[in-house]
Amino acid sequence: MLDKRKFYINGEWISPYKPNDFNVINPSNEDSFAAISLGAKEDVDKAVDAAKIAFEKWKNTTKEQRINLLEKLLEIYKRRFDEMSKAISDEMGAPIDWSSEVQTSSGQAHLEDFILRLKEYEFGKQFNSNSNNYICYEPIGVCGLITPWNWPINQIALKVVPALATGCTMILKPSEIAPLSGMIFADMIHEAGFPKGVFNLVNGDGKGVGTYFSSHKNIDMISFTGSTRAGKLISKNAADTIKRVCLELGGKGGNIVFEDAYPEAVRDGIRNVMSNSGQSCDAPTRMLVQKSIYERSVKEAIDEANKIKVDLASKKGGHIGPVVSKVQYDKIINLIKRGIEEGATLAAGGPEKPEHLKKGYFIKPTIFTDVTNDMKIASEEIFGPVLSIIPFEAEDEAINIVNDTSYGLGNYLQTNDKEKAKRVSKKLRSGCVYINGNSADPGTPFGGYRQSGNGREGGVWGLEEYLEVKTVTGWK
Repeated sequence: MLDKRKFYINGEWISPYKPNDFNVINPSNEDSFAAISLGAKEDVDKAVDAAKIAFEKWKNTTKEQRINLLEKLLEIYKRRFDEMSKAISDEMGAPIDWSSEVQTSSGQAHLEDFILRLKEYEFGKQFNSNSNNYICYEPIGVCGLITPWNWPINQIALKVVPALATGCTMILKPSEIAPLSGMIFADMIHEAGFPKGVFNLVNGDGKGVGTYFSSHKNIDMISFTGSTRAGKLISKNAADTIKRVCLELGGKGGNIVFEDAYPEAVRDGIRNVMSNSGQSCDAPTRMLVQKSIYERSVKEAIDEANKIKVDLASKKGGHIGPVVSKVQYDKIINLIKRGIEEGATLAAGGPEKPEHLKKGYFIKPTIFTDVTNDMKIASEEIFGPVLSIIPFEAEDEAINIVNDTSYGLGNYLQTNDKEKAKRVSKKLRSGCVYINGNSADPGTPFGGYRQSGNGREGGVWGLEEYLEVKTVTGWK
């Protein structure tokens, strides 16, 4: 059992104000393998005080000083890459090759890109050549950063690195379910030599530390990634202090497969949903298939789902691992059962565990066909390896079905008609639209419409989330 009960506050690992142990569970075998402490109000206050004091000097550091420290952090990250991959695999169940090639790699990619964006960014400029006004971009202050378990280091890097780059100080609360990757990252920051108090880490749950973050009078900004339900609570708690709130929340992405889609479109869509065991907020969990190719597409989807293996996270081999926790497992299984009760056709998978896995939170890749958009499995974010297939006749019908949701994070479409692709993408109400499986370039903004959140992460947009804008007159 790993002892990870301490918090990183003001440049050192210290014991919590009072013991409040929480066991971290390996979802592959349901065994406890680490113990952390859940923080209290006093721990948060100590971290906020450290960050507030550190901000007075850190905000005045030069861009070159911050770039130098971030480049040191990047070198340390590369050296400890395998350690990070192992921690993520153990704590949230990502197969070790996926953890390394996708999860840990995403943290490195964000570090590299933010360093590049910081080198190019101007923190002050004349409004225009004829104006004597000057526009300043200044760090917002002390930031409370709350990150999820499904993409742990990805989201930590998307929040911590731009906060550091812009001259903010911060307190990170990683998910208590998957905290070890965040604690390793704190070690890396310490080794890189960031000043005391600039970065702090307090473990805790949403009800305790998360709630206190959002209402704390000395925290100037909250950046949260997680459920829409929790995002609403954070917004309400933050209202009295009028702090900035940046939210990246849930999704129920649609994937429109037109009759002229490329041959592997359906199979690629299945693999996309099932990767990370379905635990991605922008996963295309509603596949809309044009009726002229519906029967063929259903056969392909079933065949592809049945080919996907489920196994231990410690193994290599291109399979999917468990979902993260017993709570998550029970929720997904109940929604699968609800889909059957609602009258959808269970075409692959189902609520039973894979026969060869008696322990662990494993769920078979599950496909529902003959789904209508008013069913719970089509409207609620399941956050597991479950896909609903919905038939459609015409382009406008597909667009209406995709947009008929309270979410708006990521949508997808597959067609060989370039003009149709552009036309449809403009009509889909989401922060991202992925055409024919193309991924977003590094440095592009990520975020959602409506109940998928507000604000953007990544690139210049990610830096500017942590900046205030000041107009100064009479500059010349």
